[in-house]
Parts: sequence; C-alpha cells; structure tokens
Amino acid sequence: QLILQHFESITPENAMKMGPIHPREKEYNWTDADAIVDFAVQHHLKIRGHNLCWHEQTPNWFFKDSTGKLVTKAVLLQRLKEHISMVVNRYKGKIYAWDVVNEAIDDNPNNFLRNSLFYQICGEDFIYKAFEYAHAADPDAILFYNDYNTERKEKTDRIYTLLKTLKEKSVPVNAIGLQGHWSIFEPVQNQLEYTIQKFASLGLTIQVTEMDVSVYKWEKEPRIKSATDIDILTPELEQQQIEKYKMLFSVFRKYKQYITGVTFWNISDRSTWLDTYPVRGRKNYPLLFDTHLQPKKAFWEVVNF
Repeated sequence: QLILQHFESITPENAMKMGPIHPREKEYNWTDADAIVDFAVQHHLKIRGHNLCWHEQTPNWFFKDSTGKLVTKAVLLQRLKEHISMVVNRYKGKIYAWDVVNEAIDDNPNNFLRNSLFYQICGEDFIYKAFEYAHAADPDAILFYNDYNTERKEKTDRIYTLLKTLKEKSVPVNAIGLQGHWSIFEPVQNQLEYTIQKFASLGLTIQVTEMDVSVYKWEKEPRIKSATDIDILTPELEQQQIEKYKMLFSVFRKYKQYITGVTFWNISDRSTWLDTYPVRGRKNYPLLFDTHLQPKKAFWEVVNF
C-alpha cells in the first residue's frame, strides 16, 4: 500500500542481476523478477530493469570454460549477447528502461575503466556491445549507463569521457543514471549541478536511480563497528539529513527538463542495504520513511515546496 500511495515506478533491487537470474549456463531463475513485474503491471507502475552487465554478482561460470580457464573474448561476448537477449525479450513492452552497464568506471582516479573480468577479456568493447545487444532486443527501451559517486568531479569527468565516446561511436546509449548513494556530507549543491549540466550537454536523459542519504560518511571497504558508529538517528543527524534532502530535490526541480525520474533504493528505514554496508551490524536511516513506515520530517521537505 505504501508503494502504491507514494511511488509511480519500481526497480528490482537484486532479482534481475545476472547472478540471481542466471546462476548457471542453461538455468534461469525468473520467479522473483516475474513477481515484481507482475505486481507493477497489475498496478500500472513503470518498471526500470536493473541490470544487464555488472562486474559484481556475475556468476563465475560466465567467465570460465569447462577447464576453469578464462574464456575468449568471442565466447564472453556471445554469452553476454544471449543473456541480454533472453532477459530483455522476456520483459519487452513491460520494462521501459534498462540499466545496461553498471559501474564500469574505476574507483581510482588515476585509472579510467575498472579492471573487471569483462574488461580484462574484452577491453572496453563489452560496454559498446552490451548497449548494442540491449537495443537489438528492445529498440523502444531507454538504455542507461549507471554509476555511483557521479558528483565527484574527477569521476564526473571520466564518466563524461566514456559517454561522449559512446555517442561518437553511435552506441545506442540514451541516458545516465546517477545512483544517488549520497550522505549528509555529500554532494554539495555546486557538485551536483556541475554533474547534471555536464551530462545534459551530451543530450542524455538523466535519472537518479538508487537514491538514499546515509547519515554516515561514504566508505567502501568493509569493517567492524566502532564506538563512533552510534547506531541511532540523533536530532542533529536528522536535521542534517532534512537539509540535504531539501537541497537535493530543489536541484532536481531546477533541472526538471533533464531529470525524468528519481528512484529510492528501498522504501523505508526498516530495511536497507546500508544497514550492513560497509559496517557489519550498523543501523542506518537513509530513506524518507521510518522503521514504522511513517513519513520522516525529511519527507515533508521533499513534497512541500
């Protein structure tokens, strides 16, 4: 009921990723993905597909031959083509947009593309081909490149370089997904506006695809909980989160001619991937509805303007 009251679209958090949906070469697991799509169709919600090519949650068999050695570029691209064709065609006409390639830019500012097995075997061609395969399977779908920390200028600029190259090579990429895994500390307004302006200049549609606002600073390396991880939403943290949400949505409205959607990465603080990432056992409070599914103060700053 909460979904139907407040949201117009839905994205599967894990059910369409390669590992869960295609665990073994000849085996597809459609159960969870079908259930999400059926729910959305029944209630006239738009559906974003997530995702077709990602270096994580790719099953090991995808990169290996029968002897356990890495496959050739030709074999890997053929497997990628078959996977994308199978998944996209199953939901063709129901899913309006796909995150085609996810997080291909490296975290290290001194590198360009992430040194994933896709990249080691195929070079950057896997990116071009993934979009070509998705477009061939559903020419009407809006195709996204999707990434995080897109507002850190050095990463904004590297993603821009990638997307500009894709456009110059006539690769069928239509849109950029800013994941929006943000915090009360970042991004600041001018960072976000720089990012939006930069990508809009390429003629790309923009969406915020996985939004949450952590009450802790960004970390990526897993660690155990420390004394500074206080585990409660203090009034001070809550106020900082309110102000951050207010700023973010004021920027979204300012650039509404470019931004066509905002997706939250889960619904309420009752359950969020940030409860365990990257600090095991630490509770986070990143969303607009609390653990009892009630609107938080930040919710009202978003909807009342």
